[in-house]
Order: sequence, then C-alpha cells, then structure tokens
Amino acid sequence: MASGKSLMLGVFFGSVVGASVSLLTTPNSGEELRTKVKDQSDRLRDIAQQIREDGLDLKNQLSKTSKEGAALLRDLSEDIKVSVESWKETIEPHQENLQEHLRQIEESIKELEDKVKENPKQEV
Repeated sequence: MASGKSLMLGVFFGSVVGASVSLLTTPNSGEELRTKVKDQSDRLRDIAQQIREDGLDLKNQLSKTSKEGAALLRDLSEDIKVSVESWKETIEPHQENLQEHLRQIEESIKELEDKVKENPKQEV
C-alpha cells in the first residue's frame, strides 16, 4: 500500500507544481490569474477526491475478495476431508481381501522361483 500512497503523493505534487509553473509563466492580469488558480485548485481537489475514493473502493474490494477466498478455501478443505473419509470407508471392507490376494500372488511367485531353482533346464 506504500507504493499506492507514494503514487498519490507524486500525482498530487506533480499537479501542483505543473499548475503553478503554467500559471506563473503565462502573462495574465491579476483577476485572470486568480480565476485560473481557483480553477486549478478546484480541479486538483476533484482529482485528489477521486483518487481517495478509488483507493477506498480498491481497499474494500480487496478486503471482500480476501474474505470470499478464505471462505472458499475452508469449504474446499472440508469437501476434500469428506471425500477422503468417504474413500477410506469405501476401501476399508475390501482392504483385507486385497491383502489376501497379494499374499497369494507372493506365494505363487515364490513357488515359481523355487521350481525354477530346482529344475533350471525345464520349462515351467
């Protein structure tokens, strides 16, 4: 936010310096000069007010967006947690069955290896 503040100050002071230089280098009567100074002052005040309003709008929008993002992340994490729990419940009844199949496969491989070691020249 510091860079935004610096930008606003730069725009404001640049406008003031530019307006002052243009007013002082232009030959005018006193009344014309006062009118121009007043007009420039009014324009600068309007610009500063608009910058301030835009900055507040941006701040409010960022705050709102961050709150919505946090709420979405909470919802998403809760959905993921529910999905993982559901997956665990779905897998649990089959887990023992899968382990038994793996043991059978390991035993079959072991038996095949033993047969190959006993009879290396014969086909299995």
